[in-house]
Amino acid sequence: MKIQSFDNIYNIHKKSRVKRWFLFIFLTAVVVLFLPWTQNIKVMGTVTSLYQEQRPQQLNSPIPGKIIKWYVKNGDYVKKGDTILQLSEVKDDYFDPLLVQRTQQQVEAKKGVRDYYEAKVGTTNSQLQALATAKDLKLNQLQIKISQLKNKLAGEEAELAAAANELKLSEDQFARQKKMYDEGLVSLTQFQQRSISYQNAIAKKTASENKVAQTRQEIVNTGIEQNSVIQDYTEKLSKTEGERFQSMGQIEGSEGDIAKLENQVANYKFRQGLYFIIASQDGQIVQLNKAGIGEILKETESIGTIVPKTTDYAVEIYIKPVDLPLIKEGQRVMCVFDGFPAIVFSGWPDSSYGIFAGKVIAVESNISANGLFKALVIEDKTEKKWPPKIKMGTGVQGIAILNDVPVWYELWRNINGFPPDYYEVKTEKTGSNEKQK
Repeated sequence: MKIQSFDNIYNIHKKSRVKRWFLFIFLTAVVVLFLPWTQNIKVMGTVTSLYQEQRPQQLNSPIPGKIIKWYVKNGDYVKKGDTILQLSEVKDDYFDPLLVQRTQQQVEAKKGVRDYYEAKVGTTNSQLQALATAKDLKLNQLQIKISQLKNKLAGEEAELAAAANELKLSEDQFARQKKMYDEGLVSLTQFQQRSISYQNAIAKKTASENKVAQTRQEIVNTGIEQNSVIQDYTEKLSKTEGERFQSMGQIEGSEGDIAKLENQVANYKFRQGLYFIIASQDGQIVQLNKAGIGEILKETESIGTIVPKTTDYAVEIYIKPVDLPLIKEGQRVMCVFDGFPAIVFSGWPDSSYGIFAGKVIAVESNISANGLFKALVIEDKTEKKWPPKIKMGTGVQGIAILNDVPVWYELWRNINGFPPDYYEVKTEKTGSNEKQK
């Protein structure tokens, strides 16, 4: 008797397809093992800017002050040079509304003092020239007097010589006359006449000697007077020169005071321009941390942040030290931005959806505070453009592309715990263009 339930439960007489499916799966697995697999390193990062000036900038108060007016609010877009807020002074040194004008008046007063001393220096120069001229004139007069006295002395010395000759002759005549008188050859009257002549010759010679001595004394006195004139005028010139140097010192001091006051004027004018905090570039005002009117700001205190409107985006990725040797400049990195849908096939990045290509332009040699090394990735212009809606600070998952290897090799590598193969970036230059592989 044939039991229907037995036939339904036991299919021993039916043909099985297990072997067929096993062979199909086995062959498929073998084929898959020989498919290409792209080795990669997964890293995390954030969106930043390629240039420092395009990154979010803090708005700081350059001077301490009190807020008296706001011109913007959170989220406003501003252009370069737009006023953000207005401050007023809180230091009593700058309360005077006419501070610049009064300081400028001090500058003008100092310039007047300088001009006065410059005029005094000019007058002193004229005095020096007059004293020098008077000194030369006086010395020339004394020199002429000395020359005249020397000529006079020469004449008197000639007279003295003549008187001496005359005296010698009179002495000889007197001696002969006396001898003749003693012998009785001449009378007493004749002898007395000769004696008188002899006495006159002596007196004449004595007078000539006195004249010569007097003239020589006058020459000496004139020389002494000449030295006295030199000393007197030297003292006057030194005194006047000292006054001149004193005035020049006052001029230099005035110049220093003028420069200091002009520096203060410039600083006061520049400080007045700091009462208005303006936008340094086009962008959006965010994170304003001061509210209301009358709040006091300290010097360099942060007011908020301005996010630049135009940005050349880049991605900062952080690499583990063990993976650092595998990352090179020019290496290809696939980026998955937070908020943008993506379907990622790890081993086949070219087949993934929603990922964007970039290339490494710099790898920092110094480790960061988080224990990782930072690298900078920019957009690859030869492939799909990065989404325009990304923002600064957006999270990014990066896939650093390495070598293409078979699937069986990648499985064998992971089973043995070996690192990925070292990836060399080859650069071919054709003219001015560079193609990176």
